Amino acid sequence: MDGAPPPASPAGLSAYVAVSQLLGLTLLAATGAWLGRYRGGVAWQGQLQFNVHPLCMVLGMVFLQGDALLVYRVFRNEAKRSTKMLHALLHGLALVIALVGIVAVFKSHHAKGITDMYSLHSWCGMAAFVLYLVQWLLGCGFFLAPGASFSLRSRYKPQHIFVGIALFALSIATCLLGITEMLLFNIRDSYSQFVPEGVLANTVGLLLVAFGLVVGYVLTRDEWKRPPLAEELALSMDFKTLTEGESPGGSQ
Repeated sequence: MDGAPPPASPAGLSAYVAVSQLLGLTLLAATGAWLGRYRGGVAWQGQLQFNVHPLCMVLGMVFLQGDALLVYRVFRNEAKRSTKMLHALLHGLALVIALVGIVAVFKSHHAKGITDMYSLHSWCGMAAFVLYLVQWLLGCGFFLAPGASFSLRSRYKPQHIFVGIALFALSIATCLLGITEMLLFNIRDSYSQFVPEGVLANTVGLLLVAFGLVVGYVLTRDEWKRPPLAEELALSMDFKTLTEGESPGGSQ
């Protein structure tokens, strides 16, 4: 019925989304506090350039990536096209911020004469970024650009969802490796003595895990998936007819 209020969100969804955002913002604040208080702050030039890297990777590859994954749960009653655009925009922004972080670490290493790409953290990080870029390009090609058929989109969608969640988990794991690496490089001798920097950095790691778990829980609850709107079902059948030559209710 025209003018009818949109259906309410499923019970519990709003609370879990709110918790995820609280955890994510606390994560960003704790990361900034760690870098500001114990690592001297953040700057694009000079000795502090390296610190741009962890800040950008947490912001882009974890917080914004997680929020992009939640778009289809949060905006349940918006037009599908608008939701797709927001999903792609947040992922694209995450990629840009992550790229800034990658450039910062390479420039910092070159300035200090440090070897690149030798650690497990760097291997996982580069793999996560490259696969994330490929995932974003494929998603735009299949779901935003015209040309892909209904059946092709349907076959690719499960892989797109799985890879998206897997990359989010890989990004968090890579950040945890990076935190450990930074602590061992900078406070190796005092880390085991529960010094404040070590405790704060460990807290950042726990916040990363907690944010990932809450986002993952929201994504894996079937009853919280975005239901298709009535007009979207009609458009989907029309699109299937146009791209595959099928009648909306007929045989192939």
